[in-house]
Formats: sequence, structure tokens, C-alpha cells
Amino acid sequence: MNIPPTALIADDEPLLREALSQLLLKVWPELNVVAMARNGREAVSMFETHQPDICFLDIHMPGTSGIEVAQHIGTRAHLVFVTAYDKYALEAFEHGVLDYLVKPVEPDRLADTVERLKARIKASQPAINNDGLIQELIAQLEPKTSAKPLRWIRAQSGKIMRLIAVEDIEFLQSDHKYTLIAWRDEQQQPAEAIVRQSLKQLTQQLDETVFRQIHRSVIVNLNAVAHIKFEDNETAQVHLKRRNKTLPISRKYLHLFRQM
Repeated sequence: MNIPPTALIADDEPLLREALSQLLLKVWPELNVVAMARNGREAVSMFETHQPDICFLDIHMPGTSGIEVAQHIGTRAHLVFVTAYDKYALEAFEHGVLDYLVKPVEPDRLADTVERLKARIKASQPAINNDGLIQELIAQLEPKTSAKPLRWIRAQSGKIMRLIAVEDIEFLQSDHKYTLIAWRDEQQQPAEAIVRQSLKQLTQQLDETVFRQIHRSVIVNLNAVAHIKFEDNETAQVHLKRRNKTLPISRKYLHLFRQM
């Protein structure tokens, strides 16, 4: 008699824990989700209690991160990382042995991951030693831990160069290889400028506790937000305090605001 495989899900967002559990029920009915942890510390404790075969770990959780949980588990379980980051951040692992899922989890992607896990379990393959890949993951996804956030952005227009204080910026919007910066000037009037840096480049230098990506082409200063209006189609609109302008929140980033 085959014993059904067991799994642990660790994510600090209740809706995403439940959503992943429901998706797994559809694509892998035999899998028994024995524990769902709200944070990394719970994940470590529940792992030691239940000893699951597979762990789905959110990378960024308060306190103990999913990466630290993975380091604790080592090769005692098959690991699948779950991240809100775009796939470009994980290109190094696309053809590697590290399994990952991008939020919101897509059923097709989950099905592919499940097939790989089933094959390993059926072949009685031991869990893979991911130490080297985990260190590379830390280097890729957490580059800002050792760098100070950006304080000024230079905007050149002809012979005039402006120094824009990052704290005055209300939002940034991608314009192909350039970025539109919207800020309040010395008279607290709305101002805009185009800078010769991509949104991706600037994102890596901004304080993520203040600036939040809400769309693949938009980052907003949370201090400039008046309110958020949620729509029926799993999207939302950001309304700014001092601008008659709304900014879209795409479905991919909506969960980041529901938990605030």
C-alpha cells in the first residue's frame, strides 16, 4: 500500500496559503497537506512535528524567512520556493534543480512542479542538496540588504540638471528604457521628469518599505497614497493624496495590499 505524500505550506498571507492548498487539491488530490504555517518560525516547528515530504516555502516572511527555513530543513524534504518576484529574478534557476512558483501561482506552472515532485518521489530520489543554489538565491533576491537606499535622483534636461529628493517622489512609471519621475517641487507643486534609467534599475535602489511596485510599469510611494479602490475583476486603483490621478494595481501585486 502506497503512503500518500505529505506537505507543509508556509506563507504569511492567509488567502495565499488557502489558495495554494486548493490548487494542490485539484492537481494532486493524493497529496496530504498536513500543516500550514503563518511564518518561518512556525514552519520550522511544524516541520519537526510532521516531517512532511514536501515544503512549499514563501521566500519573504516576517522574522525567519523561507530561505532560513530551507537551510534548517536541508535535504530532509523536497523544497519548493514561492515568491512574489518576477521570473527574471530567478533566471539562474530556470534550468536548475531548484523548484519555485511565482505569485499568484498559476495552475499550469504548479502542475509542472507537481510532475517533477511525483517523479522524484516515485523514483525514491532523496531531496536535493540546494545549499549552493540557496546562497545564489540570497544574492539575487536580497541585494538591497547591504546597500543604502537611494536618496537622490538626477534628472538632466539640456544644460539643467535637477536633483530630485527620493522622499518627494510620488510615483515612478516605466517609459521603455527611461522612467517618468513624478514628484512635488520646492513649492509643493506637481512636477515630472524623464530620467535615463530603467524602472528595474531604480527599483533595486529604492527603499522597499516606502516604495511599492503595483504594476510591471509603476512604483508608488506609499506616503503619497490617499486610498485604494478595489475592483470586481481582481484589480485595484491607487488614488493619490495630492494629484488628480489614479494608478493601476495589477492582479499580480494585489495581494500585497490586501494584507496591509
